[in-house]
Amino acid sequence: MTGWLARLGLAVRRQLADIGTGARLLLRLLALAASVWRRPALLRDQVHFLGNHSLSIIATSGLFVGFVLALQGYNVLQLYGSADSLGLVVTLGLVRELGPVVAALLFAGRAGTSLTAEIGLMRAGEQLAAMEMMAVDPERRILAPRFYGGVIAMPLLAAVFSAVGVLGGWLVGVLLLGVDGGAFWGQMQAGTDVFKDVGNGVVKSLVFGVAVTFVAVLQGYAAKPTPEGVARATTRTVVMASLSVLALDFVLTALMFRL
Repeated sequence: MTGWLARLGLAVRRQLADIGTGARLLLRLLALAASVWRRPALLRDQVHFLGNHSLSIIATSGLFVGFVLALQGYNVLQLYGSADSLGLVVTLGLVRELGPVVAALLFAGRAGTSLTAEIGLMRAGEQLAAMEMMAVDPERRILAPRFYGGVIAMPLLAAVFSAVGVLGGWLVGVLLLGVDGGAFWGQMQAGTDVFKDVGNGVVKSLVFGVAVTFVAVLQGYAAKPTPEGVARATTRTVVMASLSVLALDFVLTALMFRL
């Protein structure tokens, strides 16, 4: 009985220690915000690396999600004689929910794993330790630009996802299914609120960007300096970032739309 309690206490202690380490790193990254903007070249390179390299999969996925939304929405709306509202249904589904969430999940799988592997390999190759020996702060030089680069890139990618998805919905709805083009755009413009719908989607994507990028940076920085350690950290990034996005999506949706 004593041994079981000891193991349980040790596991709880380790989890609390991990939470404390993550909280300290997050506070440190937030405190480094001003210093990151003083070196915009580093930030620009990370936004390009994380955003541009994820653009193709984000845009392609958004297009096909728009296709599917239009097909499914048309079949339901047609039953009630409301096929002209297809543009509104597609747009609200994308900007409120699918755009931020699916883009964040794809961002975690593409950019998040890349960040974790890059930082983990620096740890395994003792590059971070060498920087500390040379009195260079790795959190300021390596982690902070990557963290804020991901935070900036995520809302932009979510906007691209939603925009391409609406275009995909128009292609299927108007050109394939025969919905009136004027009604498609008119219903969308009349029923979409900039602040309540688009603004809440931007807030969601920003929060998801913080969560996904922080998980990726933390896992890479805390990875064991071995090939197996880096591989496990990369896997943990995908799992933890995806679960964080889904949990935060429920909380934010409940707060924003009073569900």
